[in-house]
Amino acid sequence: MNTPAPRERDRSTRQLRRTQLGFLVAMAIVSSSLPVNPADDHWQHARPDYRWDFPRDHWAHHEFRTEWWYFTGQLTGSKERRLGYQFTFFRIGLLGEVPSLKSDWAARDLIMGHAALTDLEGREHRFSEMVYRASPLLGGFGVYPDTLLAWSRGPAGTGETWRLKWNGNGFDFSMADHHNCFSFSLQTSAVKPKVFQGPNGFSLKETQSAEKPAAASQYYSFPRLRTRGEVIIDQDTLLVTGESWMDKEFGSGMLGEDQVGWDWFSLQRDDGSEVMLYLLRRKDGSISHGSGTCIAADGTARHIDVSDFRITVTATWTSPASGATYPSEWRLQLEGQDLLVRPLLSEQENFSKRIEGMFYWEGAVSVLDASNRKVGRGYVELTGYGEGRMPGL
Repeated sequence: MNTPAPRERDRSTRQLRRTQLGFLVAMAIVSSSLPVNPADDHWQHARPDYRWDFPRDHWAHHEFRTEWWYFTGQLTGSKERRLGYQFTFFRIGLLGEVPSLKSDWAARDLIMGHAALTDLEGREHRFSEMVYRASPLLGGFGVYPDTLLAWSRGPAGTGETWRLKWNGNGFDFSMADHHNCFSFSLQTSAVKPKVFQGPNGFSLKETQSAEKPAAASQYYSFPRLRTRGEVIIDQDTLLVTGESWMDKEFGSGMLGEDQVGWDWFSLQRDDGSEVMLYLLRRKDGSISHGSGTCIAADGTARHIDVSDFRITVTATWTSPASGATYPSEWRLQLEGQDLLVRPLLSEQENFSKRIEGMFYWEGAVSVLDASNRKVGRGYVELTGYGEGRMPGL
């Protein structure tokens, strides 16, 4: 029998660990979108009469299977350098409670982090990711009223931790990735109050039935966060300012049985209003469900149905990394207005190098009116496109 050399054994061991970790994450993500049998389900499900408790609900909800804290924004740095960014912490429930093992490695959750930075002048998009089991040495979730909401070690080769905190009027967060040569540390404060997405924050993803829990989430947003901080790209350190959008969702079944992904829009208009829209797609590309929220300049929010707006794809882009073809420009008809939503850069796909089949488009966009005049900005997220991709969380 030939014994592998030490270096070959190390390489094989690392590959096996990556494969095992990828499989574990894949199973957790797949399970979050599968239908659940109420008779043997120990997870709680989103419900219309959820009793919100703030600020406590900014913290983790371990009784639900899936949860995320999501931030996007457009920033301006020195010399008017324009940037887009994304920062997300995911909590993926593995077990309903901590295993009864006397070990710090016993974990009930995975923590996954995604961060991206788009240099709009340099026409470059960078993506960073990490995934760990929630344990004292790797990452985890804070306990109210501690200001820490979530944290984790950075990607391999990066000494800094990723952190997310509640500061009393907004969120502070930081990340670093030495391999991809970027980092940011941002502080935010709410310009407008939080908004529930859906009646009482119950965001339904399909038609309800009596036979099983509906695919739904508890969902709220801070639609406009004043943002400042520091961004480092390669050797450049930039002091930045701008505005961000924050989403928080948690639930135990985010997609219906026939759904493969979503098109999600968060738009901040120059008149002080905002809009969130989403469309959920079937395997054949047809729309199975949709919804949205229109937020006036004074913060008043109005829930709208998919029949209240129309989104038409007017251009596409094909990723050289994943081969997926994504919509890349949209005509939005809403409240008597005819708007164009256009990416500021086509190449804004987040392509995982750690988990096979995980990729999605997350990009900064501009909002134009019928005269091609800029009237707003925002972000668009597109999941479930391409072959071999992971289903949405």
